[in-house]
Amino acid sequence: MTKKIKNNKFLSPGHNACAGCGQLSAAQAVMRGLNKDVIIANATGCLEVTTTAYPQSSWGLPWIHSLFENAAAVASGILAALAQKGDTKTKVIVQAGDGGTYDIGLGLISGMWERGENILYVCYDTEAYSNTGIQASGATPYGASTTTTPDGNASVGSTQRKKDMLAIALAHGVNYAAQSTAGFPDDITAKVKAALAVDGPSYLQILAPCIPGWKINNDEAVLMGKLAVATGLYPLLEYRNGKLSASSITVASRKVAVSEYLKNQGRFRHLKNKEIKIIQKLADDNLKKYRL
Repeated sequence: MTKKIKNNKFLSPGHNACAGCGQLSAAQAVMRGLNKDVIIANATGCLEVTTTAYPQSSWGLPWIHSLFENAAAVASGILAALAQKGDTKTKVIVQAGDGGTYDIGLGLISGMWERGENILYVCYDTEAYSNTGIQASGATPYGASTTTTPDGNASVGSTQRKKDMLAIALAHGVNYAAQSTAGFPDDITAKVKAALAVDGPSYLQILAPCIPGWKINNDEAVLMGKLAVATGLYPLLEYRNGKLSASSITVASRKVAVSEYLKNQGRFRHLKNKEIKIIQKLADDNLKKYRL
C-alpha cells in the first residue's frame, strides 16, 4: 500500500542533496516526530552541507551548526542555557553522521551521556564519511569498498567489523536507545516520539543509504533500508532502560539472504562467496542476539 506523506515544515524542499538521498528521507521522518519547541545542534557532515548552502537554509527550527566533533558539547550548552532560563519545555536534539558519531565526536558524546543530560542524539549512519569522499569510518561494514579501503586483487575492501555504537550507548546507561533504517519512515517517527517522551539521554541510530557511497541507483535507498533489516544485518531495535523491548527484521518477519542486499550495491560487487558467507554469519549472529 502506498502512503502519501506531506512535505514537512521543519525541513523544506530545495536542499541540494543527491536525488533519492537516504539521509534526507530519514531526516524528514525524524522531523515528523517533532513539534516547534526544539533546538537542533548539527555536526558537520552531509546533512549540514546539503541543507544550509549560504545564505539559504532548509530548516524551519532553531538550528546550530557546530564542528565535526563537538555537536554533543554544543547541545549540552544549549540545555544549560535553557535551564538557566527555566525552560523545561524545549527539547534539544543532536544530528550527526556516523563519522561524527562513531569516531570524531565519540569522546564528547560519552561525556554528554555520562552527565545524564536530557538530549536526543540522532546518528544518520551512511557507513562512511560520505561528505568528504566516501572514506571508511568506524561504521563501515566488513567487505565494503571505500576510497580508503578499496577493493583489489589483494583486498576485499574493509576488513574491520562495524563498531557497535548501540552497545556503547547502552554501556553509558542511556535511558532509550533504538535503531531503524530509511526503509521504515513510520518506525523512525515513532521512535523519535518515544525518545522525546523519556527523561534523560536517548540515542537513535538510522541506517541512511548513500547513493554515491553505496553505488546504488537513485530510487534504491528505501529498498536497501528494507533489505538491511530483512537480512538481519540492521534489525529494527528498541531498548528501554537497558532492556530490549522490541526487535524485528520486517513486519512479516521474513528473513532474506544477505546476498539479496549486497548484489545491487557497487561497494560490495567485488565480493566472492567466501566473503559473503562471513557477512551472512554476521546477520545470523544478529538473529540469535536479538531473538529474531
